[in-house]
Amino acid sequence: MIDKDEALARCQELVGLARKAGADAADAVVRAEASESVTVRLGALEDVSRSESESLALRVFLGRRSASVQASDFAPAALGVLVERALEMARLAPEDAYAGLAPVEALMREEPPDLDLADPVEPAPARLRDLAAECEDAARAVAGVTNSNGGSAGHSRSVSALATSHGVARRVEATGHSLSASVIAGPSGAMQTDHAWRSARHAADLATAAEIGREAGERAAARVGPGSVAGGTMPVVFDPRIGSGLLGHLLGAMNGAAAARQASFLLGRENEDLFDPAIRILEDPLRPRGLASRAMDGEGLSCAPRPLVENGRIFGWLTNAAAARQLGAALTGHAARGGGGAPGIAASNVHLESGTCTPEALMADIAEGLYVTDLFGQGVNLVTGDYSRGAAGFRISDGQIVGPVAEITIAGTLPEMFRALSAANDLAFTRAVNVPTLRIDRMTVASG
Repeated sequence: MIDKDEALARCQELVGLARKAGADAADAVVRAEASESVTVRLGALEDVSRSESESLALRVFLGRRSASVQASDFAPAALGVLVERALEMARLAPEDAYAGLAPVEALMREEPPDLDLADPVEPAPARLRDLAAECEDAARAVAGVTNSNGGSAGHSRSVSALATSHGVARRVEATGHSLSASVIAGPSGAMQTDHAWRSARHAADLATAAEIGREAGERAAARVGPGSVAGGTMPVVFDPRIGSGLLGHLLGAMNGAAAARQASFLLGRENEDLFDPAIRILEDPLRPRGLASRAMDGEGLSCAPRPLVENGRIFGWLTNAAAARQLGAALTGHAARGGGGAPGIAASNVHLESGTCTPEALMADIAEGLYVTDLFGQGVNLVTGDYSRGAAGFRISDGQIVGPVAEITIAGTLPEMFRALSAANDLAFTRAVNVPTLRIDRMTVASG
């Protein structure tokens, strides 16, 4: 796999070739990754896999016309062919009044901070096997667990680079470590499955294999023998594992590209009190070792911590250069690059601040309610804000969790859900989007 310096050199070479061939402007992205994973099932080695990939993507501009191409061949002759293909496509493309690189005056000029994203520790395959086995063993040791889908451990190392014709030249190296287990509990004909999974930039930041495995086993065992709930309107409490999805819906609706397409339920609500004033939702792209940390966005702008929701209101739209031009809005440093094409929009390391009470206290006054641990289906409309998902979890009765339930549907509208949101004090930073236990009153719950 190429290193980060070579990745940047390839980007700069591509941009230089494009400009020499007649492009008015250009940018290039190179990504490379090597990953290894080991899976153990029922104590026996089941799978060992290793993969390596390298790709480069070029975007060229001819006036307001643009085109993007992607390839995996880094040979000098192939780069020349890639440039010519991109320019041919751009000549045939329609004009786009909002296309173009980010304004030069907005680009990051300072030296980026070291976010400590690359772990020098690279576990050997034998170590990954031991971790996967330990994770599965801990899950299978939980009373009630009867079978296993396996335990897995993995490691990855990646590099990425971005260069533009107006001066951006940045490269990043990052690592990832992961552990997971998935097991089955209950007798034949009434089995339930669940899992636990963790990932981190550094191995030292992961929970232990035994802790992760035990969580998977306990989750599966607790789901055995599910019942149902009486339909009606009641409080719904979201486990942190799935509560982060609510923030995902908010971020999707705050996407400037969606707003420009008139495809967000937040249009016209920018100055409304959407949340209780006690709710704060923050973004911190500069968190050391964060799963989504980045000092620079996909167009070369500095990323900075900011509140996304404060005093009940969203701060505005998340933008890249195209969305900012179309909306007449400010650039916010949220451009995100995938393998190729124009930049998308994404936030980095988002969390909802902890409340002041424990999860137990958050549920204490609920006479009848639902504690949700799993959600299914795609019943969320970010244009209208309508929300309807299949769910599983546990009944809440007189403030206590009393038994598993399944085949439930919960429904509401996202604006109403956000206004009714309250939070417990158990926030933990284990994902790219993190929330504590969340409660939403007056959701519609139906069974069957």
